[in-house]
Amino acid sequence: MRSVRAIFLFAAIFLLATNAFVRSVPADDLAERAHKLHFSSMVIDTHDDTTQRFFSKTGFDLGKRSADGSIDIPRMRDGGMNGIFFSIWIDGRTMGPPAIQKALDQIDAVRENLAKYPKEIVLARTAEDVRRAHAQGKIAALIGVEGGHMIGNDIRIVRIFSDLGVRYMTLSHFYNDEWADSSTDRPAHNGLTDYGKDIVREMNRQGMLVDISHVSDKTFYDALEISKAPLIASHSSCRALCNHPRDMTDDMIKALAAKGGVIQINYEMSFIDQAYKDASDKLSGGVVELIDKLKKECGDNEECVEKKMTEMQQKAVAEGKLPHVSWERIIEHIDHAVKLVGADHVGLGSDFDGASMPEGMEDASKLPKITEALMRKGYSDDDIRKILGGNLLRVNEERPKDVKGGARPGPRRY
Repeated sequence: MRSVRAIFLFAAIFLLATNAFVRSVPADDLAERAHKLHFSSMVIDTHDDTTQRFFSKTGFDLGKRSADGSIDIPRMRDGGMNGIFFSIWIDGRTMGPPAIQKALDQIDAVRENLAKYPKEIVLARTAEDVRRAHAQGKIAALIGVEGGHMIGNDIRIVRIFSDLGVRYMTLSHFYNDEWADSSTDRPAHNGLTDYGKDIVREMNRQGMLVDISHVSDKTFYDALEISKAPLIASHSSCRALCNHPRDMTDDMIKALAAKGGVIQINYEMSFIDQAYKDASDKLSGGVVELIDKLKKECGDNEECVEKKMTEMQQKAVAEGKLPHVSWERIIEHIDHAVKLVGADHVGLGSDFDGASMPEGMEDASKLPKITEALMRKGYSDDDIRKILGGNLLRVNEERPKDVKGGARPGPRRY
């Protein structure tokens, strides 16, 4: 009996000593350890709106360091980002064949821009492709379609997107599409329609990740029930810390994790800081309303919309109309999700080049701060590696279970 007590006493002393060691490691030593861990890890960001910049009239070049925006190859290198999902996005009110055409144009733009820098960045489809690129010292580029409206209400387009390298599709965006309700629109379908459920099944069959960022809570639970593979939230944060419909409730995060999924934390200030969200809503009436207003000035020039949004935000902060938001809010959301469901179900989905970034996380070069902050909180190296990208690789490898046959071709449904 004494030996058993001695073992427990030894274990308790060991744990206390380990925690004390982490706290007592000199700052410079811990920073050096964090740096080595970060730059030896797979660092994968599941949502970047940089694709819009490929259509810039100012001649954006992915391979050159830019004075604005958040993503380019030099800053990805600086920040150790070696896996990036380029988002394919158009306004959710564009539907049918025009939506398909615009999505195809953007997929082509991604591929053409990657082709300019074959020694630096390469298109990837699988986790194996990502690891191979990393071993070769290259950045792995993947593609995600942000909004189900871009299939033009034609289930066959899911297969075409998959053939072109699309690895995930977000079921809706700011507005409802023809078969799924959005979190920022009035419910029209009570979640997923029957056709929407067929689309989820087809995504499973194609090995395409089902992304539930932007969807209504009911759409989320419908997709969770139908999908035979884990879901991802490519760029969502925690509603318990910031009450925004784009964020996930604790119950949603638990349900996502129970089926093997991953929540990729979004850095947008109005999704991570309640005071900022409240003040921003008071000024603009909400993100949808603000975008509508800016579109009247910018038309279809999304780079113009993003630039004006950033200018307005910076001016409002300088005038004291909006509060300052520190990048450390990101860590709070990561930590909250990890405490809920464990480190196996949390990742990074910044929304770079498509959202207002908190102070200190303006671009990809700042990413090592996240690793150091997690290490200072006592996270293990293994758990940090999972959060940085390991979890996303895991879900990308998992094949859907019990998916039989194919979805009916069917006509377009308008």
